[in-house]
Formats: sequence, C-alpha cells, structure tokens
Amino acid sequence: MHLHIDVSWLLDVQETALGSEDMSVADYSALVAAVARHKTKLPTLQAADPDAAWRAAALMHTIVRLEPLPHRNSLYAAFVAAQYMDQSGEGIDPPYGALSELVRKIRDTRLRVPEVAERIRSWKI
Repeated sequence: MHLHIDVSWLLDVQETALGSEDMSVADYSALVAAVARHKTKLPTLQAADPDAAWRAAALMHTIVRLEPLPHRNSLYAAFVAAQYMDQSGEGIDPPYGALSELVRKIRDTRLRVPEVAERIRSWKI
C-alpha cells in the first residue's frame, strides 16, 4: 500500500505529537519538501517504487535536516515516521531509544535515506 500524505496530514501529526504546545511552523516549505520527497517513484536507480519504510525515512530525514518547526523537530520527525508506517499497515517496534538515536545520527553524521529506511525495515512487526 502506498500512503501518500499532504501538508495537512503532517500538521495533524504535529498536533498529536506535540499536543497543545505552540503549533507554529517556522518553514512551511520544509513540509512541502517532505511531502514531495516521500512521493517520489524513483529514489535510486536500484529501487523504483519505494516501500513504506523508504517513504517514512524520506519524511523523517527531511524533517530532521530542514527543521520546519521552531523547536522539537527531532520528536516530530520520529513521530511522523512511526505514524506513517502504522497508517501504511506496517507497524514498527523499535528498541528503547532507537528512534532518538536514529534522529541523532541523521542530524550529526549525515545518515542518508537508504540507511534510515534499512533501520526502519528492521523494526517492522
């Protein structure tokens, strides 16, 4: 199943993830970029028609790297990836702290989308 989301979906997830905190978005173009990136049909020459894990990884990676919110982008990115997988019918069960560690690696070591997707795939239930 290919779940294609839009900016309003991302804003709904933001409200769920961050509750009643300030809901301002610092950069809507980053959300638009995340939506466009997850919809790509040819992410690499080796992988046409990406799976849900790749699409969740693209969303997560884009949010971490572009930081659309004024704060708490790491939490938001992790929540978006988990929600995307769940709503795609492919739940994940990462080990304790694994999502936080993955976000840190994206931010600090420039981990790329294919590697992020592999980690997400390894957590599928």
